[in-house]
Amino acid sequence: MGKIIAIANQKGGVGKTTTAINLAASLAVLEYKTLLIDADPQANSTSGTGLDPKGIRTNIYDCMINDTPAKDAIVATSTPHLYIMPAHLDLVGAEIELINHPNRERIITAMLDEVKDEYDFIFIDCSPSLGLITVNALTAANAVLVPVQCEYFALEGLGKLLNTIKIVQNRLNEQLEIEGILLTMYDARLRLSNQVVTEVKRHFQELVFDTIIHRNTRLGEAPSFGKPAIMYDAECTGAINYLNLAREILQNNGLVGSTSGAADQATIEGL
Repeated sequence: MGKIIAIANQKGGVGKTTTAINLAASLAVLEYKTLLIDADPQANSTSGTGLDPKGIRTNIYDCMINDTPAKDAIVATSTPHLYIMPAHLDLVGAEIELINHPNRERIITAMLDEVKDEYDFIFIDCSPSLGLITVNALTAANAVLVPVQCEYFALEGLGKLLNTIKIVQNRLNEQLEIEGILLTMYDARLRLSNQVVTEVKRHFQELVFDTIIHRNTRLGEAPSFGKPAIMYDAECTGAINYLNLAREILQNNGLVGSTSGAADQATIEGL
């Protein structure tokens, strides 16, 4: 059964979609069959992997509202072993449409039941809110990964998110774990970035990933070309950061695979 990881933080601009795309792609190029679910109405994960949200006939909205089978909405991307369930702007109205559904918090859980065994990893890119769709994602997930930017308001709202996770654990999904807190947008030249790293690690200790995602121009450029960073420029800092994160997640989950530095270099050279 594939491990389902929700990537969530109700604060916008922290690197959720960047992490979803590039972590999923990194595991895919390491030959782990990976599914990326775009659960954000902005559909940035969809466009960031090379698909046009306006040109997609079937998407996550159809699965959640119209009971379309999940397999009918999943499409292959140009990255080997990486598949996506795209989003559409229609998803904005899904929370209102689901408000009276008798099992409204478990729609995504039911949706994934038929396909989760076909993948090694499933990532859900959540919208920047703690609404019903995000609660659905947390209820369906085995774990949640929380991106936190290395900026002044880094810890703002994080307590609220962790409280929501605790509520979901108590009421809807007692198996939900915190996969880790990921520090993003790190700039070694800035004293503030280093202070935030120290503060987050002091507060959350072993929950914080060793891997830190640096600010990187190529990482920011890649979505405009509809590619993950590793397919756009495999040797850029951002691509290497996310490959290291993929390796750390594999190690944390006790999985044997292409996890050595030499293997990572061979992967980069082969792209």
